[in-house]
Amino acid sequence: MTLDLIFNGANLFVLPFWGLMLIAPRWGVTRRVMTSYLPFVALALVYLYFFVTSLDPDTAAAFSDPQLKLADLAQLFSQEKVMAAGWVHFLVMDLLVGRWLYLRSLDLNVWFRHSLLLCLFAGPLGLLSHILTETLALKLGG
Repeated sequence: MTLDLIFNGANLFVLPFWGLMLIAPRWGVTRRVMTSYLPFVALALVYLYFFVTSLDPDTAAAFSDPQLKLADLAQLFSQEKVMAAGWVHFLVMDLLVGRWLYLRSLDLNVWFRHSLLLCLFAGPLGLLSHILTETLALKLGG
């Protein structure tokens, strides 16, 4: 299996979960799927593969250097396996945050699709959007 195939597979793997949360958020299947940890275990295993195969003694030493500079980090991420590990890290964490705000929004009956879309494309902005939306909704509604 090639690096590109695994990378592309990870990218495609997350799309149905985002789609379910956005298109059918109140469908019982969506809630059951999104309360499961299995998607995260699968992605974490892909991450583990990329992490282990990209980590050689030089790379490990560079990442653990307390004097690590931005230019050094950019050089490390110019390696395909390191970048693939970083990207899958984003996929896992963005989906986890998206899942959290989806479930929380359903429990609190707070509008969330805008935040979920932002989380899909720019994770921290989706989280910020949700925090602001939830805070505003709870102040106005309660």
